[in-house]
Amino acid sequence: MQVAPLSQKIIQRVKSAVTPTHIASYEKDGAVCIRQVLTSSEMGLLRDGIELNLQSLSHRAKIASKSDDPGRFIEDFCNWQINPYYKRFIFESPLSMIAGELMKSNTSRLYHDHMLVKEPGTRQRTPWHQDQPYYNIEGMQNCSFWIAVDPVSRSSTLEFVAGSHLGSWLMPRSFMDNQAKWFPEGSLTELPDIESNRENYPIIGWEISPGDIVCFHMLTLHSAAGVEEDRRRRVFSIRFLGDDMTHAPRKWITSPDISEITQQIPVGGEMDHFLFPVLWTRASS
Repeated sequence: MQVAPLSQKIIQRVKSAVTPTHIASYEKDGAVCIRQVLTSSEMGLLRDGIELNLQSLSHRAKIASKSDDPGRFIEDFCNWQINPYYKRFIFESPLSMIAGELMKSNTSRLYHDHMLVKEPGTRQRTPWHQDQPYYNIEGMQNCSFWIAVDPVSRSSTLEFVAGSHLGSWLMPRSFMDNQAKWFPEGSLTELPDIESNRENYPIIGWEISPGDIVCFHMLTLHSAAGVEEDRRRRVFSIRFLGDDMTHAPRKWITSPDISEITQQIPVGGEMDHFLFPVLWTRASS
């Protein structure tokens, strides 16, 4: 897919917003918050996209909270091709370039989008986990964005164990019933009980206002609590791949399930496919 280069206005915005300190923090901690980098019009696009998504959920959507939860936690994946607001936001915002700078990559390739909405009063927490073990990719140059269109308090925000992306892969389990549906039991180290021993871990996180973006590595351990009774938490995540990311097909269903590419990209090959367009190159900026 041929993608138009970012405008000079956006390129200059990124160069002003993303500092060497942000890049160093991303490399060291595996997570960083960049304040007020998105405009009100970009946030409006994203709100419209999330509301359209909620009205027309895809077959990948799931309710990630229990039936007795007073709120509701709903997720959906891979909708940029059918949601015009998402597509405009992803292709025309500065995020692909920001990802490239943080990854220290010469290219920035879209991997997938992910909507996460916790309605007011949702108790369901997102347990501690790494993202990359759920996926069909290998490599270290990657970047995920967690973008809230509603204000998020420090108690309800996404939290990270700083530096955990530099460690080993940990066993991915299903969030609702703790099942090992990806890697076989015993094949990876089990996740420690971080929540019961928070004082033993370098946990970081930020109160968020619309326009802020949280950027994190796919191997950084992260978690989030439920939300307050009067707060709605609408979040959009976008994930990008850098130069060293390659295809690692699995024998099991990944999350999200993009198994249609299994026979289309060779093992260890670049994620060169129309589902994963390159949205930014260093040469273009």
